[in-house]
Amino acid sequence: MTVTVKTFDRLADAASAISTERGAHFLSGGTLLMRAVNEADPAIKTIVRSTDPAFRHIAVSSARVELGAGATMAAILAERELALLHQVARAVGGPAVREAATVGGNLFAPSPYGDFAAALLALDATVTLAGGYGERELQLEELLGRRDRGATLVSKVTFRRPPGDAFRFAKVTRVHPKGLSVLSIAALLPLASVRITGARIAYGAMGRTPLRAKAAERALEGRSLDAAGIAPALAVAADGTSPSDDAIASAWWRREILPIHLRRLLLGADQV
Repeated sequence: MTVTVKTFDRLADAASAISTERGAHFLSGGTLLMRAVNEADPAIKTIVRSTDPAFRHIAVSSARVELGAGATMAAILAERELALLHQVARAVGGPAVREAATVGGNLFAPSPYGDFAAALLALDATVTLAGGYGERELQLEELLGRRDRGATLVSKVTFRRPPGDAFRFAKVTRVHPKGLSVLSIAALLPLASVRITGARIAYGAMGRTPLRAKAAERALEGRSLDAAGIAPALAVAADGTSPSDDAIASAWWRREILPIHLRRLLLGADQV
């Protein structure tokens, strides 16, 4: 099998190539794509990459975080100002994988991968899509819901920096520290007068892509973060999920343990 590699200086040109060339796939970190190439996947005809420095740029302010889609998990761990994402980045593979795995690549990773994407979904992230005629913004939740994501090139991801310890993350795995996810949970839990307001909870490995736990979010609204306050959310924790049976865990098991780990996360008692 012959695979052509094309390199572009500008992301816009790379975006044009993957949207117009049959069998073209964008190379970000390559942790999944190169495995498919090594397994001689016939669907991969062309590998497209870009050397555009903006693709790997990271910018952090007191109010906002901007991550180039080509930024690696290792680069995130090296940024002191991104401490809120360090636990999430460490959940992505081992050290060698984190040197290659990128923010953008994780958005397209199939279940049970995609832990970082689940975190960004909870953070209400916006993605910027590169195209031959310019860029446009899209909510990450909308991108994840698309079935035609293959010809999409994300150039960066942005989100508002959450206050204090409002953001929490947990990954459940059988092999620590770098095993595949049984499931992952990310939660943004803003408090107003000790009551939750505007909670966002996202799951990884509980559907085809990371998804919002909207029933649990609604059940938490206006309640306190204690055992009594979170009980209604735990009762509907698995509503709207559609996990798969795989070599890591069965769909039944994922649904069974989800409320247990959501409870630990909400009460501040869970670890990766």
